[in-house]
Amino acid sequence: MLTALSASLAPWLDEAVDRLAGVALASRIDRIGRIESVQDGIVVVSGLDDVRAGELLRFQGETDGSSDVAGYANLLDPDRVSCVLLDATTGLAPGQIVRGTGDVIRIPVGDSLLGRVLDPLGRPLDGLPPPEAVDYLPAERPAPPIIDRDLVTQPLQTGIVVIDSMFALGRGQRELIIGDRATGKTAIATDTVINQKRSDVISIYVAVGQKTSSIQAVIESIRLHGAPERTCFIIAGPAAAPGLQWLAPYAGMTIAEYFRDRGQHALLVIDDLSKHAATHRELTLLMGQPPGREAYPGDIFYTHARLLERAAKLADRLGGGSLTALPIAETEAGNLAGYIPTNLISITDGQIVVDSKLFSGGQRPAVDVGRSVSRVGGKSQANALKQLAEPLRLDYAQFLELELFSRFGAAPDARVAAQLEHGRRIRAVLQQGQYAPASLAEEVALLTALSGGALDPLPLDRVTAFRTGLEALLSGPLRSAAAEIDATGTLGKEDRERFAVAVMALAAASATARA
Repeated sequence: MLTALSASLAPWLDEAVDRLAGVALASRIDRIGRIESVQDGIVVVSGLDDVRAGELLRFQGETDGSSDVAGYANLLDPDRVSCVLLDATTGLAPGQIVRGTGDVIRIPVGDSLLGRVLDPLGRPLDGLPPPEAVDYLPAERPAPPIIDRDLVTQPLQTGIVVIDSMFALGRGQRELIIGDRATGKTAIATDTVINQKRSDVISIYVAVGQKTSSIQAVIESIRLHGAPERTCFIIAGPAAAPGLQWLAPYAGMTIAEYFRDRGQHALLVIDDLSKHAATHRELTLLMGQPPGREAYPGDIFYTHARLLERAAKLADRLGGGSLTALPIAETEAGNLAGYIPTNLISITDGQIVVDSKLFSGGQRPAVDVGRSVSRVGGKSQANALKQLAEPLRLDYAQFLELELFSRFGAAPDARVAAQLEHGRRIRAVLQQGQYAPASLAEEVALLTALSGGALDPLPLDRVTAFRTGLEALLSGPLRSAAAEIDATGTLGKEDRERFAVAVMALAAASATARA
């Protein structure tokens, strides 16, 4: 009986030996640890003594999103590692196996990400298939050294008159948008992204902990008014794991760097870093790190500095690409002296301050020109706009001061009355509706009319009609001059004179039409 059994198994054994002979044998080292505890998105692991900070760890349990990338090592103690999970997890328990990967978090990059709504790991949130990445780059990378950078001299047009005229932004700059809750900070950033439909700038919008309805409104507005095919949306909503919310700005920066390093121009909006700071505080407190001022850890400044320092204009020998960052921060009761606001103000190259009182008074956008500043300013401003914008800020500041004193009831003399009327026209021109960014030619035309005093006789309720007529003028008789301004940012002497005459004539006609 044994002989018959051996004879029947012989073919199977020969086949198994042949298959094993074709297998290449090699040694492999598995770095294995075990879960000690799981609590609130933090996993404490033992047995991984050689793990490095930021290293990816894989867990044996199941996750709600993906089991490939579970978390990353954050706090390294002598006998244990605190890991931040990147998904809401189920099935993780003490005693389960954890494997070190030897690699850090990597973000998919490529042109296929444009037009998509993704989470910070590149997973689709828009119901479409995953994008085809051309590469996977580390989420955290060193900032370009000084020798690889170039001067910030190219303008980044926001389409917002008050910003482009008084606080000009340059490609490669970091400009903070700061103000109280619900005062139009996101609206400024959204209009800036929408205005890039007129340029070659690629936009990346990052939402950190924002309400789902707010995120959807931003996405829909850009799809309706902007160039969504050149915009990537990285979303880590309030329901996302704290680890994903912490990772979101770094993922957006990595994607933007991909385009910059290819010689292109990128714009990164981070909405907002106040919530990112709160997430960082939450994670560090859960890991038992000592709290500092306002319970934030001591490395909160470094966390944001190493992120925003990656925005830069590269030298021509590296392609001349640029990455402009527009981080958003929220204040409480207009207090710019708070811990996170002061940190971000010191890191960035200027700030656009949005005031709640101006917003409540109906001014849109509610930019406080007295506290806002751009540390690049006129160095990157378009030449056609630069000369016209130089006296604007001083004239407007003087008007605001005169208006304050005029409320005491004293009758102003003729000179002061003229200054007040001129200032009111400036404020009317700086008023701008949402989703309607102005072209550079339109901004130049508006400031031409202001600087020449052509709008002073115009009743305030006719300024809107003047702007409507200006659009027709720029698309009609002044089409060639407008195209030259939009394309080069300059205007020849003869064309400038003809341009000014036509704008002044339109202002005079608008004033006459009222009568």
